[in-house]
Amino acid sequence: MPNFLRSRWLQRFVFGCSCLLLILLGHSTSIAQSQNVLRVGTEPAFPPFEFQAPGGGLQGFDIDLMQAIAQAEGLRVEFQSLPFDGLIPALQARTVDAAISSMTITAERQQTVDFSRPYFKAGLAIAVRANNTNTTDLASLQNQTIGVQIGTTGAETARKIPGATIRTFDSAPLALQALLNGNVSAVINDAPVTLYAIKANNLTGIKVTSQLLTEEFYGVAMPKNSPNLDRINAGLTRILSNGTYDQIYRKWFNAQAPSLATATVPGSTPQSETAPLATSGAVITRALPILLQGALITLQLTALSVLLGLIGGTLMGLARLSASRPLRWFARAYIDFFRGTPLLVQILMIYFGIPALVQGLGFTFTFNRLGAAVLALSLNSTAYLAEIVRAGIQSIEVGQVEAAQSLGLGPGQTLRYVVFPQAFRRMLPPLGNEFITLLKDTSLVSVIGFEELLRRGQLIVADNYRAFEIYAAVALVYLVLNLLSSQAFSFLEARMNPNKRSRQSSSSD
Repeated sequence: MPNFLRSRWLQRFVFGCSCLLLILLGHSTSIAQSQNVLRVGTEPAFPPFEFQAPGGGLQGFDIDLMQAIAQAEGLRVEFQSLPFDGLIPALQARTVDAAISSMTITAERQQTVDFSRPYFKAGLAIAVRANNTNTTDLASLQNQTIGVQIGTTGAETARKIPGATIRTFDSAPLALQALLNGNVSAVINDAPVTLYAIKANNLTGIKVTSQLLTEEFYGVAMPKNSPNLDRINAGLTRILSNGTYDQIYRKWFNAQAPSLATATVPGSTPQSETAPLATSGAVITRALPILLQGALITLQLTALSVLLGLIGGTLMGLARLSASRPLRWFARAYIDFFRGTPLLVQILMIYFGIPALVQGLGFTFTFNRLGAAVLALSLNSTAYLAEIVRAGIQSIEVGQVEAAQSLGLGPGQTLRYVVFPQAFRRMLPPLGNEFITLLKDTSLVSVIGFEELLRRGQLIVADNYRAFEIYAAVALVYLVLNLLSSQAFSFLEARMNPNKRSRQSSSSD
């Protein structure tokens, strides 16, 4: 081999080895650095414990406390925002090292995660509208509609009330807004959070009953057998003894911190790990009947929304083709608005925003969950179906319209007997796509507590903490629903195809 080739290959080999060495050194450095970084999950919608700061960061009692613990132990904290019902699954998957979000230490949770020593003493309270004088305790909530945050001890307590109808929400502020709007009769939530929300937001229409329902303790949650448990406990003990805890408590509650030196929690002994994967089949089997009930609700919601959306979409599609310029502008503005804004925002505006606005004007108005869900989904679907209808009508050749007019058919007759039947056949594939898309989008109405398929799965996970099995089952049910819907539209498309019908009739002859 020539010398210049050997030299070139030698240079490439040395360069490649140098790059590999740098990568390995950088990886080992990042591992060493990550050992001093604590990834902490929190739900930033629980003031005064954790919530968004004006500058975009996080603030609150839990945030300051976790940073003080980390500083005492020479650690650096990286907060990750998660929904409350996703904190324990995240700990199970070890995507976070710890979770601090006013999480009550319970025996059920200790079967899945480990907790630090208690860092806060709290309790549940009942929030009602200011003019409610009948609700004073749990017994008075029988046969009432109660709002709770999913996965909390408030939700567990509410489920034990005879005859109560439970409405679950993703956060405490949404539950309180539902109470203000009159969608629920009461909210069971942590007393400090409810009192802070009433004071900070001047919620004059809500009050808290004087009686505390429970005595609870918050703890920092960690994965089972976490090496960080001893370090967090040591840091917490240190800030409790040196006065740092008292300073943080006084900052957020303007009161003297209660003593936690002798705080104990019943059943705080670490228990067994989560059941092994071999039991996954049993977990899914037990959950399947509940998920199928949710699937039926999902199908009903989708069918009703698509039907109303098709009616509205046809009208809007015709308006887009109208000779009237104001009508065309209105249809275009409607379509641009509903296609240009997230469906989730539209659901929140309809269920929470509009009733709050109307009641602020002095009128009594509220939406039930089914009406709000169908209205939001059908309004959104109308915008997309309008463009499908418009494109389908415009796809018909102009010559057919002219031929119909030459035969004496009026514009309405031409549209009804000539244009629309052909356009509908051409619209079937995109209509099927819109149906399947909307079927999946129904999962978004879970944010208002509507118990469709996804919400049923979330409620099960909040009880048994088996996120992988339950969400895998939810995904499988969605897949089956979508496949069946796709086959149904394919069958309908084939039945309405005149060429296939003529071939079938000729073959039968």
